[in-house]
Amino acid sequence: MNEPAAVEGRNVVLVLDGQQRLTSLLIGLRGTYAEKMHRARASNPSAWSSKSLYVDLLKDPAAVDEDTDNELGVTYGLAFHERRPGNNHRHHWFKLGAMLDYASEERLEGLIRQINDELHVGVSVYERHIAEETLRRLHRVIWQDEAINYYTEADQSPDRVLDIFVRANDGGVKLSKADLLMSMITSKWSSGSAREDIFGFVDHVNRGLSSPNKITKDLALKACLVLGEHDVVYNVKNFTSHAIAEIEENWTRIKSAIENTFRLLNRHGLNSENQGSLNTVLPLIYYVYNTPDFDFRGSSEFERMNSAEMHRWLLNSLLVGAFVGASDQTIKASRATIREHLKTSRDFPTDKLFEALARGGRLSQVDERTVEEILELQYGKPRTFIALSLLYPGIDWHGSNWHVDHIIPQAEANKSILRGRNLPEHRINEILAAANRLGNLQLMRADENIEKSSIPFRSWITGRDHEFNNRNMIPMRPDLWDVTMLPEFVDEREKLIRQRLLRMVGRAAA
Repeated sequence: MNEPAAVEGRNVVLVLDGQQRLTSLLIGLRGTYAEKMHRARASNPSAWSSKSLYVDLLKDPAAVDEDTDNELGVTYGLAFHERRPGNNHRHHWFKLGAMLDYASEERLEGLIRQINDELHVGVSVYERHIAEETLRRLHRVIWQDEAINYYTEADQSPDRVLDIFVRANDGGVKLSKADLLMSMITSKWSSGSAREDIFGFVDHVNRGLSSPNKITKDLALKACLVLGEHDVVYNVKNFTSHAIAEIEENWTRIKSAIENTFRLLNRHGLNSENQGSLNTVLPLIYYVYNTPDFDFRGSSEFERMNSAEMHRWLLNSLLVGAFVGASDQTIKASRATIREHLKTSRDFPTDKLFEALARGGRLSQVDERTVEEILELQYGKPRTFIALSLLYPGIDWHGSNWHVDHIIPQAEANKSILRGRNLPEHRINEILAAANRLGNLQLMRADENIEKSSIPFRSWITGRDHEFNNRNMIPMRPDLWDVTMLPEFVDEREKLIRQRLLRMVGRAAA
């Protein structure tokens, strides 16, 4: 490993090497690349699939998403596929190299007419225009523009340079924007190594707490901007010398807020497998940072109540995807709401956040439409645990591990066992389809789940009291407590789940 270079007092010049540009162009237009299938042996010829480059003609290059790399100017829907994917009203794929067969303007016009006839009936007039413009642009850059010799990047934006570096190194050592920002931050970090301090802390949060987490180096640096009241947009210009000095000065507090927030998530069963969009966690970190007298690990009334409120807000936001997509404005609005609220109260402002984000056009609370989406969730999906957590608002998370449990055991929904009960094939398929639906799932303490699995299901379910059945929304229909009636059991329980969710969002169930 190279020794860290001392760059104090030097101007930084970044150079991009274009050695592989022509090779990449040739692969994109004429060639294919072979990709090994997951867990297959490299020595097995059938383990490799040959892929070509396609462009999605319905992808609008003008559409901007703050959470994606749009600063490079690579805004078309390019992707490698083994064969052309199926087309529908949202996607229409065209093999990039096929444009080499359409050199003349006459052949291009024929291609455009052909593609227009092939487009799905649900494609709008505007999207048809996008498809035509993409084909014309592709034809122009291949057959008319003379720009393959070299390209000098005139844009002096450091963020553009950083993003190009990240993209250029994607095939080698995986670099994030944080890796490249860190060189600049380290040069202005007065004590120790910023890289070791920040990256070491990220590793600690991911591996050193009670559960694994998936915090990224980029999120840690973005959190520094949020906590320092800086512009939350994650780019170089916001990491000024003044901002970096503030980050270093408050680094101990910043670490404490991030760690305490993820400890809170872990205590509520949220970990690397189900944490969803980590931007959703930033408002929680900001609140914890600005209530430094509490770490939300204690049992005081304040900590208990506000831990529950943070959890409720987080579950709602994750379920509706409040911070997916153009999230910077959402983060700004959340920060401003919490900042204003803390002037008069130290409590977490759950309802004010719901209202503030709604005013900005962002749904952050489960509504009737989301309820129906929740009922479609299946066992093993990250959002399933989140949805079940929302259904148990009074659960005591402290000191217990909670499992997602099949109420009617998965072991009983076995094709061989069901055939042994002389059920027709279509009924067996209905039972198997219902087994993993949300309506057959509940949260259960680990010790209770072990007890449940050790006795016959009929003995277990008949031994539950009314309070248990009500808490877990078990239909009080003993005739449905059998695997042969699983589809009907799931239907009845989903009615109870729907009622509970609608009550939570202030709507009466129909």
